[in-house]
Amino acid sequence: MHGKRSCSPFDAQTWLSTAHTNIQTCPTAASELNAVDFKVSKLSNNVTEMISNSLAINMDFLKQNANNIHRTAKGGSKVFPSWVSSSDRKLLTSSSSIKADLVVAKDGSGQFTNIQGAIDKAASTQSNKRFIIHVKEGTYVENIKVDVKNGNIMLIGDGTKQTIITGSKNAKDGFSTYNSATAGKSRSFIFLLSSINGPHFIARDVTFQNTAGPLKEQAVALRSASDFSVFYRCSFEAYQDTLYIQAQRQFFTECDIYGTVDFIFGDAAAVFQKCNIYARKPIQGQANMITAQGRNNENKNSGISIQNCQIRAAPDLEPVVGQVKTFLGRPWKKYARVAVMNSFLDTLVDPQGWSPWDTTNFALDTLYYGEYQNSGPGSSTSNRVKWPTFHVMRSPSEVFPFTIDGLLSDRKTNVPISTDL
Repeated sequence: MHGKRSCSPFDAQTWLSTAHTNIQTCPTAASELNAVDFKVSKLSNNVTEMISNSLAINMDFLKQNANNIHRTAKGGSKVFPSWVSSSDRKLLTSSSSIKADLVVAKDGSGQFTNIQGAIDKAASTQSNKRFIIHVKEGTYVENIKVDVKNGNIMLIGDGTKQTIITGSKNAKDGFSTYNSATAGKSRSFIFLLSSINGPHFIARDVTFQNTAGPLKEQAVALRSASDFSVFYRCSFEAYQDTLYIQAQRQFFTECDIYGTVDFIFGDAAAVFQKCNIYARKPIQGQANMITAQGRNNENKNSGISIQNCQIRAAPDLEPVVGQVKTFLGRPWKKYARVAVMNSFLDTLVDPQGWSPWDTTNFALDTLYYGEYQNSGPGSSTSNRVKWPTFHVMRSPSEVFPFTIDGLLSDRKTNVPISTDL
């Protein structure tokens, strides 16, 4: 632990956090599917304990480096995490046509008519360079999977109204939340589960959609556990559990996200910057929950940060917005951690702001919910929940852990603290 490392303490904490999350995924799915004969092995329990101990030990290394301030990378006027390379920033922000390695087209004008075929072809190239797949205009009905060994994939669509990846798997029809995704990425698992992996995944100008509808309960549009992933000008459309940010470091910028219950959920370290977050009309009697963060160990470096975003009612909710309660989040796991900063909160946001898990007191003394300099008719904190774990953030030291640098980046410099908001 004190010798030469091939990764930083920040990397180690991320990957330990991911391992801890991954090992919980199988029993969670079994519970959802009512698999009464499912048993967790003693080995699994031992591994979980070892990971928890390692998280606590490595936290000391992070604290030793606490005075090292990080640096974001800029592409023009846009801010990205430091691990987004200059070439990737150019690909993300370029207004000119980008030369693709493969083209997917419904009309047969490309090398493939389906996206999965192009993804599988990319895997066979065995190259470490960025592999660009242009997905032309069309609606692609498929559940795509990006394998853990298939890194550096970039999907470029023709726009969120033009390039749509859609499916309808859902909990009511017998799929676990993990397996209901239209698209997904995750690291490999110790258990034999269907997964979609691949570090450094990028998507631009694509819609990920689950059309199961509000009555089908959990129906994921995208499940991502891709480390160092970026989603730019994408749209995520479903109802309950729209966007499953399962684990690792993820960055969403200028995206649209639609849903009802827990529609941004998971245990990744995820930053949402300049996104439009739309609550939809839920089924009768339901309240909307924008986030359900899944941090279940106090030493994990995961959390959800919503920065410079717009939180509004979707068109179907607008006529009945006064009849539906909408909350910024509720704690899925014991150490849930969410911050909403410099964002516009419209009238749909309930004055209490945050909700307990059902009618319980679960996690109300261990979670962290924070708000910082938000605006709009739903932004007043005067009637927010009175939990000691809810914070009206005021100082840079409170805000910094939820900035791009504090939550996602790993490059140290000696520059002064900047909130990058």
